[in-house]
Amino acid sequence: MSVIEYPQAYIDFLAEYYGSRDYFECHEIMEEYWKEDALPAYRTCWLVLIRIAVCQYHSRRGNWGGAIKLMSKAATEAEPALFDRLGVDGGQLAELLKRTALEWSGPGAAYRDIDLPIRDERLLAAARRRCTELGYTWGLPGARAGEEIIHRHLTRDREEVVAARAESARRKALSRELP
Repeated sequence: MSVIEYPQAYIDFLAEYYGSRDYFECHEIMEEYWKEDALPAYRTCWLVLIRIAVCQYHSRRGNWGGAIKLMSKAATEAEPALFDRLGVDGGQLAELLKRTALEWSGPGAAYRDIDLPIRDERLLAAARRRCTELGYTWGLPGARAGEEIIHRHLTRDREEVVAARAESARRKALSRELP
């Protein structure tokens, strides 16, 4: 049983995760929430969810190096007690992440949907409701998400990212010039 009200970003994440299988969008939703420092006691959980989405994105595209590295990190960071309070079976999640990292490290690694062990029926109902509101069908197989979603990073607008990196480099260069 959870001890917090579930944040809308968490529900939106789950709706996208199970409905559109747009793992890039899942990453965006949770990263924005994580950056807000919302519910700081759960920051590690939000980060683990971000990593799971990115792992799913990489594995579906066959980028096993990136997927394995992030999945292993997520497996070590998943705190069962915190996930328990977020309506997920934390012990089962931690084990699932470890097992997946091992499977992906072996020969014949293949993409498969990773179902999060949601145990709170209220959370599940809220996420399913949001999924329907967004026009998705809960449980879409990830391999059927469509090429535009599977390769989404190739079509995104990177202007802001490029500008932010250039500004950061400019500031670093200026700081080196100061006495």
